[in-house]
Amino acid sequence: VQLQASGGGLVQPGGSLRLSCAASGRFFSIDTMGWYRQAPGKQRELVAAITSGGSTNYAASVKGRSTISRDNAKNTVYLQMNSLKPEDTAVYYCNLKVLPSPLSYEVDYWGQGTLVTVSS
Repeated sequence: VQLQASGGGLVQPGGSLRLSCAASGRFFSIDTMGWYRQAPGKQRELVAAITSGGSTNYAASVKGRSTISRDNAKNTVYLQMNSLKPEDTAVYYCNLKVLPSPLSYEVDYWGQGTLVTVSS
C-alpha cells in the first residue's frame, strides 16, 4: 500500500488549504483515515480522523476550523483547513488503518508528510 499526500504549502494567516492523501495498492478495505501533524520540537499529534462509517474526531485546536472527509471510491482522505494560524505550521501526515484481507489485523500506513507553513 502506498500513500500519496499533497496540498501543503505556504499560506497567510487566515487563509485556507486542502490536504489530500490517496492510497493505492492491493488491500481489502480501509477503516479509520486520519491526519496528524508534527511541529518542530513537538510530538506528533492527531488533527482529525474519520471512521469508515463517517464518524469524525477533531483536536480541540482545529475544531470549527477544519473538516475531514473521505472518498471511499478513490481511497482518499481530505483535510480542509480554514482560518489558519501560525501555530498550525507543521508537517502533516496522513494515517490509514488498512485491512489487507478480510480476516487480517489492521495495518497502519503513513504518508510521506506535507509541510504547511502559515506565515505572513
